Amino acid sequence: MIANIIIGILIFGYAGWTIYRHVQKSKEGKCGSCELKSNCKCSCDTVSMHSNTKKHIQSLNK
Repeated sequence: MIANIIIGILIFGYAGWTIYRHVQKSKEGKCGSCELKSNCKCSCDTVSMHSNTKKHIQSLNK
C-alpha cells in the first residue's frame, strides 16, 4: 500500500513538474526555449534569419 502511494506521488509529481517546465519555457518565447540560445547571435526573427542566410550564401559564393 505504501509503495503504491509513493509511486503515485512520483508519477503525479513528475507530471506536474513537466507541465510547470513547459509553461515556463512557453513564457520565454521562441528564443528563450531554444537549445542554441547561448550560442545564437540572431534575434530569432524570420527577417534577420533570412538576411543572415542570404549573407552566408553570398559569402560562400565568393
